[in-house]
Amino acid sequence: MGPTEIKIGGLGGQGVILAGIIIGKAAALYDNKHSALTQAFGPEARGSACSAQVVVDEDPILYPYVQKPHLMVSMSQDAFVKFAPELREDGTLLIEEELVKPQGLPKGVKVFAVPATRIAEELGKKMVLNIVMVGFFTAISGVVSEEAARKAVTDTVPPSTIDLNIKAFERGFAHGKKLLAKA
Repeated sequence: MGPTEIKIGGLGGQGVILAGIIIGKAAALYDNKHSALTQAFGPEARGSACSAQVVVDEDPILYPYVQKPHLMVSMSQDAFVKFAPELREDGTLLIEEELVKPQGLPKGVKVFAVPATRIAEELGKKMVLNIVMVGFFTAISGVVSEEAARKAVTDTVPPSTIDLNIKAFERGFAHGKKLLAKA
């Protein structure tokens, strides 16, 4: 099938890079695939557009950079504006529905939205928005298994936050499965 290119975009401080790390770990450590992660962020770090690019493949990865993502996760309008033109015409866009208003996409792009900020706030910590998005990504994309992603979340987040992060993952995953059932 070839490599799957994924780009995650948002603002510094939203946990974009951590989301990329978790997806890459899930693929490489728990799903017996290969993955490569690159990241980009502005000198301001917090509040500026940043991205994580993940390549996942069954075979060794020969080129670790994302050129035309199959999947894009957008957690801010700035990131959407900056990165959406890179998305493939038959790609899939996953958005935080309260923060991103997509426009000007090619006709073939599939868009799935999740109220990740609201879910994170309901769980008591807005900072788990990224983990809600990882759960949503896992359900919609099928690039990594639910079990692998769950293990990667557990391995990656601070031990004192595992329960909260697993709840965030589960809520995002459930929302994604619900949308797929309707599609």
